[in-house]
Parts: sequence; structure tokens; C-alpha cells
Amino acid sequence: MRLGDVVPAFFALVLQTAVSSAVAATALAQAATLDGSVAVLERPHEGSPVLLAERDLETDLLKVFGRAPRVVHSLEQGGGLVIVVDSDGLTGRDAKADRPESFSMTLSTTPGWKGVIHLAGADSRGAIYAIYSFSERYLGVDPMYYWTDREPKQRASIELPATFGNGVEGPVFRYRGFFINDEDLLTGWAPGEPKEGTGISLRVWDRVFETILRLKGNMVVPGSWPFPDDAQMKAAAARGLILGQHHAMPLGVNVARWPKDVPYNYTTHPEILERAWRNAVAAYAPGEEILWSVGLRGLTDGAYGSTDSSVRGNDRALGALIGKAMADQMRIVKERFPDAKFVTSLWREGAGLVKEGYLHIPPEVTIVWADSGSGDLQDHGDVKAGDGAYYHVAMVDGSSNQLSELVPVERIYSELGRFEDAGATRYLLLNTSDIRPVTMTTRAVMEAAWGGVPRPAGEAANSFYRRWAAEEYGEAAADAISPLYRMYFDAPAMNDRTKKPFGDQGYHAYARQMILDEMIDVPTYFVADQVPTWQAPIVSDGEYGRAELPKLVKMIVANCPAAQVRWDSLWERAAAAEALVPVDRRRSYEAQVMTMIAVNQEGNRMLLSLANAIQSAEAGETKDAVQSVIRAEEALAKVSRLERAAEYGKWRNWYRGDWLVGVPRTEEDLAGYERYLKDPMSPMLPPLIWSSWEAYYRILHYEAERTVDLHVP
Repeated sequence: MRLGDVVPAFFALVLQTAVSSAVAATALAQAATLDGSVAVLERPHEGSPVLLAERDLETDLLKVFGRAPRVVHSLEQGGGLVIVVDSDGLTGRDAKADRPESFSMTLSTTPGWKGVIHLAGADSRGAIYAIYSFSERYLGVDPMYYWTDREPKQRASIELPATFGNGVEGPVFRYRGFFINDEDLLTGWAPGEPKEGTGISLRVWDRVFETILRLKGNMVVPGSWPFPDDAQMKAAAARGLILGQHHAMPLGVNVARWPKDVPYNYTTHPEILERAWRNAVAAYAPGEEILWSVGLRGLTDGAYGSTDSSVRGNDRALGALIGKAMADQMRIVKERFPDAKFVTSLWREGAGLVKEGYLHIPPEVTIVWADSGSGDLQDHGDVKAGDGAYYHVAMVDGSSNQLSELVPVERIYSELGRFEDAGATRYLLLNTSDIRPVTMTTRAVMEAAWGGVPRPAGEAANSFYRRWAAEEYGEAAADAISPLYRMYFDAPAMNDRTKKPFGDQGYHAYARQMILDEMIDVPTYFVADQVPTWQAPIVSDGEYGRAELPKLVKMIVANCPAAQVRWDSLWERAAAAEALVPVDRRRSYEAQVMTMIAVNQEGNRMLLSLANAIQSAEAGETKDAVQSVIRAEEALAKVSRLERAAEYGKWRNWYRGDWLVGVPRTEEDLAGYERYLKDPMSPMLPPLIWSSWEAYYRILHYEAERTVDLHVP
């Protein structure tokens, strides 16, 4: 059924004229009043993704006007102002063939009707973006309301001006979306029911997908190590999102669940890997839109050379083997999906292999350059038109951030601006981890992905901080709060070992390692993250062990005191600014700003106090060492208090899943070290030694004993 089938011929002509001609729309438009009497025209043929977005619009209208809109099936039933969503409503040069996902909003009035708000898209996602843009611009709905707790103001009516609407808008980056990765907080807070077959509840997954669409994203990688037929895959597709794939999971093969005792070696057993690829492709549900990731890495997220000694240390052979794997993967996919689209992420060793000329990427594969984990894209100037970016605002690497922001908006704009200038706008995957701790930078990245990167980066970042502060905490508080963000990003000590600022993981990873080195002198090995227990640990000479402890302590004592002054000053200013925040937004301010600051302020204090304790202990000054450890424990007690306060309302138990940063683990180890200082013969209570792969088993609990499908079709 087309729009003209449900309206009088005259009105249909008027409406089509309004859609296709901005001049005509201006001529026809008059100011209109939007209130609780508005109706929404339901058109079932639009399909599940559009209809789900319409349900969200109805909820938005209910929040604002206190009553749900009437749902009608014809304009005649509307009797007043009617919202019409049309996924095939753009014509001529704006049609889907030229501008996919573009949309427009128009207001038309004619004699006999109060008016029509026409939310038109070039396709279904364009229509969805029109819906959510209307909610944001005219109803005042925060696109990240679920994570910020900022609900729209209740109003009796809203005046829509004669200049209502917009010209046709379309995206700058073609593919844009979230990678929900290292999802410990989400899993611990809202675990899926056993019958759901997912680690995070489907209710929360739906809010994640809604958030992506409200930010005008179009794709998602739904979890660290999912199987192609996991429940969240189907739920994402029902929302109209493209399914992407983890860079370590070519064609969706969950290599973290590779069967025990089955060779993972493309040199000696290529038929086994090809069988896994073929079965993974077949496991996706019919009708799902997929962006296929090609490449070859080791089990979990390690370099492929860690599992195949024949190419270890031989970049030329490794590059050739990865190139062959890509070609074979593309062949397998095209057998079922001739029009498939492919990407490859140059994560870690991939970028070096391309730069050396050992890895040649097929021209139909989008090259995706990754950042360092803190926002610095690692293309080294080699980015070109048609490339894309894999970008982190949260990162698990033992030194970056999982509980708080780390990447300044200025860096986001500077780095993504380089890519936009180069025409490298094919793809932008944003690693958000658990979303809530990084709401601000998530929004900054996604706004740039749709509308382009603001320039110049420094001024644009300051403007963003001011707008964010005003929207989230009120105009009266914005001038006091917005400078705090720049102070926040300037506050951390530099980590001489990573050549990056300390992130919240760094305080705890270094603290626990220092305690272990001091008490029991663990081996100087680093166990790679995400290694399953049935795989041999991947080890290398590390920077840990008692021999390295003095260097680590020296680095901390040299760099952290000045940072502590900055953190303490920031805390004082942030606490003073809270009085300017509206009462109904103070809990959010405390959770999103004060807790974020404290995680780093007290993490820095804890680490510095522990380093001082170790120095005192080494000098035989045990009492001073104990007092320093107590100061470290008090610092983390403040963090724990603020985290508990941030678990209000629906956020109850939010930090229950803090398995990767591990604030409670550090508290346990500090208590153990205090006992050790007082009595070296005191028992060490478990768990003193801990590796992050334990966290991934908790995240992946729903997969039980399932492994990669290697059956012969």
C-alpha cells in the first residue's frame, strides 16, 4: 500500500509535492501545535525495523505529553496532526540509489486537515533515522537517554515552526556502529536468562540496538565471542542493523571456542579451517544483512604466528598465508552471497604486514585501520580513499580504560578528521565496551560518523564539551562543568612503558603485579588475555617479576605525584560545580562525572601509595610501609563508596561485573599485602593470582561447552 492509497488524491498530491520540493514544502507549511492529541499512522508493510522505531516514537510522545498517541490506519482517522513514516518517501536525486539511508522531515497543512508530519527515508533505515531525529530535535529526547538517565521534559504542547524540518540528510561514513566488547559490566549487571541463549539479557541488547539507531548507526558487532546464531544476532537484525564481525573471528567463527585437540593451523590443516568458515556462513539466518570480516589471526585475539610455527617470525610467509586465507574466505561467502561486502581490520600485526608489502588486500575488501586503544589511529599516514577505521573509546589491554573515559574529544576529531579528509569514510566501528562509562565520547564519535568531523579539532572539542554539559546538566552549570572535561583528559600521569596516559586498568593491573612481585616473585611472563584454559598459554619475556619491580616503582614515584595534584584540583572544582546542577540531574552527575574522576584520582593515589609502601618495605621501614598501604586501601574505599552510590535505580549491581579492571581484586590484594607486612608468615588468601581469561569465561557463561561447528555438511 502506498501513501496515496490512504489519503484523498488532492492531499496525496500536496504531500508528494512537499516531499520532493523544498520550495513547495515551505509554501505549504504553517506553524502547527504538537500535543497529546497527535496520531501516528501505522503502515504494517514498513516491516519490523521501522515498526519497532515507531513504537519507540510512541513511547517518546508518552513521556513528553503524558499520554500515548493514537495509532490510526488512515489519515481520515487522524482528525488532526498525524505523523506519517515513509521508507520510500524520497524521490529524484535523493532516491535510495544515490543516497542510501538519507531522510527528510517536512510539515504540510491543507484545508480540512490539521497537518501531517512526514518522516521520509530513502529506505527503511532512512525512515528510522527520520523518526529518531524528530524525537531528538522536537521532543527533546536524548539519543543516549538509557545510559545518561536524561528523560525529556514533560510538556502540554510544542509549537512546530513553519520552518520545521530539514533538507535531505545522509551519512558521511558508510558503515557506522558499535562493537560491544569486553562486556563484563553489562554481563554482570543484566545477565541473560538461560532460555534466551545470550550473555546479556535481550531486553538490554534491545536498548543497545536502539541507541545505535538513535545515533544514526547502522551496524553492530554484538559481543566479544558470539556464535553466528546467537539470540542477539537475530534481535539486531530485527532492528534493521547490519551484523559485523570481530576482527579475530573471520566469517563469524568463534575461535575462542575452538574444539580441544583439533588443530588450528592453516598451513597443515587448511580443510579444517575452511570447514569452520563454511559452517559459520551457513549458520547466519536468512535475510540477515552481514558485513563479512576476512583475515587470519590465532586462537582468540592473538597473532596467527602464535599457533603456527611455520610462519612465526617470517613476515613474508605470514602475509602470503593471510592473503590466501582471505581469498578462500571470500570464495566461500560468495558461493552463498554473490553480492557480499568484505572488510579486514589491520589490528596489531596486520598494519605492519601491509606496510612491509607482505600482505596484499584484494581491492574489493575495505581496509580498516585500527587505533592504539586510546584513539591514535595506526595508519602512519598510509590511509587512503575507501579505507575505514576501527576506533576505541574503551579498551582492555591492562593499561587503558574500562570504567571511565580516556580519549579526549579533540583527539577523536583530529584522527577521524584525517580519515575524512583522505576519503577513508567507508567504515567506522566504535569499540564502546559497556557503553555507560563512555557515553560522552561515544556520542562524539557517532555524531562525526553521520554528520562529518567538526573543525578545527580544538575549538570543536570545546564546543562539544559545552553542549554536552548544557544538555546533560543544565545551562546554568555548563560554563562550570565544560572545562572539567579538558582538565580530566589532561590529568593522568604518563605511563613510560606504554607511552600513553594511565587509564583506570593501569592503576590496578600494575598494583596487583607489584604486590605479587614483592610477595612471591611471580615468573617474568605475560599470559595473553582471552586464552582458553585448554590452550597452552602464550608467553613472552615480560616487564614483570621482582627484577623489574624497582623500575616500575621508580616510574610511578616519578610521574604520579604531579598527576595527584591535578586530580585533586579537578575533584574540588567538580564538587563545587555540583551545586549548579538541577536536583533531578545530580545523581547522574555524581555517577557520570564524580565517580569517573574518583576512579582515576584514587586509582592514582592508590598506586602511588603502594609504590611508596614498597620503597619503605625495601628500606626496612615496615611501619611506614603499612601506613602507605592503609592510604592505598582508603583510596579504593572511596572508589567503592562512589560506585555503590552510582548503582541507583535500574543500575543496581552495575559494578557487580567488574572483572576486568577488578577494583575488588585490588582491594583483596592490598589487604593481603598489609597482612604480609605485619606478619610475613600470614596465609595468603585466594585469589591472589588472577588472569583476565577468567573474566571471559564469566562473560561467555551462556555458551556452556559449545565449540566451533566442524561437521562435514
